[in-house]
Amino acid sequence: MILFPAIDLKDGRCVRLKRGEMATATIFNDDPAAQARDFAGAGFQWLHCVDLNGAFDGRSVNTTAVKAIRAAIDLPIELGGGIRDMKAIAAWLEAGITRVILGTIALTNPTLVKEAARAFPGRIVVGADAKGGKIAVAGWAETSEIGPIELGKRFEDAGVAAVLYTDVDRDGLLTGVNVAATAALARALSIPVIASGGVSGIADIEALVAAGEPNIEGVVVGRALYDGRIDPMVALALCEQCLANT
Repeated sequence: MILFPAIDLKDGRCVRLKRGEMATATIFNDDPAAQARDFAGAGFQWLHCVDLNGAFDGRSVNTTAVKAIRAAIDLPIELGGGIRDMKAIAAWLEAGITRVILGTIALTNPTLVKEAARAFPGRIVVGADAKGGKIAVAGWAETSEIGPIELGKRFEDAGVAAVLYTDVDRDGLLTGVNVAATAALARALSIPVIASGGVSGIADIEALVAAGEPNIEGVVVGRALYDGRIDPMVALALCEQCLANT
């Protein structure tokens, strides 16, 4: 189980939203690079980063902040938000981003996502963000008629590295991760699944481990880390124990 600490960027700052609504932003750090160094120093092995402005604008906006984060740490980074064409995908990978997360175009242009997965094996993550059980796109402002399992199945054997499943209705609310939906998605797909949305404490990580689904690769943790509800040492020790038992 990999823990992905989250840095969500709005106007160059580290923020957390509630249900993806920009008006609910809480600023946690004015210096994203410093926050990334803090996460690296705490022992995390990955960083999850989202350009929130980019998700709404359909293009990368917080480029300076992302590049500062990249320069500040040696950890692998996965980045999402506004990456919607092959040129942008290639540019970020060439800039040192390890994996790019493609959400909106996974729904609107799956052919492009498959082409990217072939061109960059193991470096493309499909974002499956669900509102009311249906995939939401364009910064979660628009909702489709298909669910995460249907979306994920479109990319079976396409070579994507993972499916990032976010329960938008829980995101930023500290109401608990949606273990049942995450486990169901992991069982339905051969692609590794990453959980996100609503993580409130160590119990959520324990519940994901207890689900016993080896296809759950990890979980994104945001507000619970910033609020101090999750002790990184305890959480990372739990994940290492899980790895040792597999």
